[in-house]
Amino acid sequence: MKFEDAAALLGASCAKDIDTNCRGVNLDPTRMKDCLYRNEDVLSPQCKTDYARAFDAIQKRVAAHAAVTKFCERDVAKFCPGVQKGDRGKAIACLLTGPRGVSINCNKAVGEAGYR
Repeated sequence: MKFEDAAALLGASCAKDIDTNCRGVNLDPTRMKDCLYRNEDVLSPQCKTDYARAFDAIQKRVAAHAAVTKFCERDVAKFCPGVQKGDRGKAIACLLTGPRGVSINCNKAVGEAGYR
């Protein structure tokens, strides 16, 4: 699930609950999740179901972004000369537009991170 889809799910299912129970809470995922968890006993059934799903999807996407660096390091070195180590944006752009023969693990990580 994309970040945008997770946010849309939260908005559709939990907007009223967030407004009622989490007013003033910074909208970063950790604080919002903590607020919803603390107020779980008064949340609507739909919000209870969907907020766990949305935050799980966000956590998986964040982990997938981190995995790209790990799984694609060799591919970037091999196929993307001139891209500095740690420049994920340029590395992803190179991997998506240029080389054939990118490793299976790198290809999978790029897809799971939502870059395709």
